[in-house]
Amino acid sequence: MACQNNLVVKQIIDLYDQISKLECLKPSKNVDTLFGQLVSTCLPTDTNIDVTKMSDEVKDMRSNLIKLCGEGEGYLEQHFSTILGSLPEDQNPLDHLNIFPYYNNYLKLGKLEFDLLSQHSSHVPSKIAFVGSGPMPLTSIVLAKFHLPNTTFHNFDIDSHANTLASSLVSRDPDLSKRMIFHTTDVLNATEGLDQYDVVFLAALVGMDKEAKVKAIEHLEKHMAPGATLMLRSAHALRAFLYPIVDSSDLKGFQLLTIYHPTDDVVNSVVIARKLGGSTMTGVNGTRGCMFMPCNCSKVHAIMNNRCKKMMIEEFSAIE
Repeated sequence: MACQNNLVVKQIIDLYDQISKLECLKPSKNVDTLFGQLVSTCLPTDTNIDVTKMSDEVKDMRSNLIKLCGEGEGYLEQHFSTILGSLPEDQNPLDHLNIFPYYNNYLKLGKLEFDLLSQHSSHVPSKIAFVGSGPMPLTSIVLAKFHLPNTTFHNFDIDSHANTLASSLVSRDPDLSKRMIFHTTDVLNATEGLDQYDVVFLAALVGMDKEAKVKAIEHLEKHMAPGATLMLRSAHALRAFLYPIVDSSDLKGFQLLTIYHPTDDVVNSVVIARKLGGSTMTGVNGTRGCMFMPCNCSKVHAIMNNRCKKMMIEEFSAIE
């Protein structure tokens, strides 16, 4: 196993060397091929590799690779958001989201996150904030279209151009154009209003290193309402070469509820935590929202029974 692990890490290092030498990370045949190979190499979870215990040289490479992946992902979303936003006026860009290469992954991730949220909350959130929504806010779109038809989504991004592209995607949709709101700001500058959201999502690429990630989480903890839910993206095993890891120790002031590690083609792990204080039976500010009702969406325990070979899930009590 050790030899096999060393071989995989060597393959990742080789791909990093090739990607880091590219003049531009915008979508192209070469760029798409290299990132595709990287994702495929990092997908297996049947390994005991712990990136936090590797040599300093490999850790430095991983940090740089995560930044390159973030840059490449940004260009990819920008590229397809521009294409969709340029469709004829009589066409709804949301009807053509399947042209995005990873759209099916977002459908699976959105379903998973909705199921997990349903298990850990007794009411349907009226307002959700997504921090780091980017030019193609697929998580907000998927949740709004397929799972939360009465919820308003506030999308925060530091890049005004990303928000312009994202807004263009939903502007022709009679429903989502009314329920998707975009804010151009650094999350660290957002203070007032964060306590109005039942749920706050923190994107995987907000905080590209441990220090920045913890700083963002600490800011949210300071300004979120007691009892509000924080949903984060993390990574497990080889997938931690693609995205930052969120540890339980990073969540001071929150009750850590679940860490879910997919083993299929959904790359990100999902972390769910609740701001300490408040009640799980009410929304923010003590308001009682609509109850989650049974639907065709399977609950987490059903997933565990039917797909136990395709997931890893951990439950936690309060973190002091």
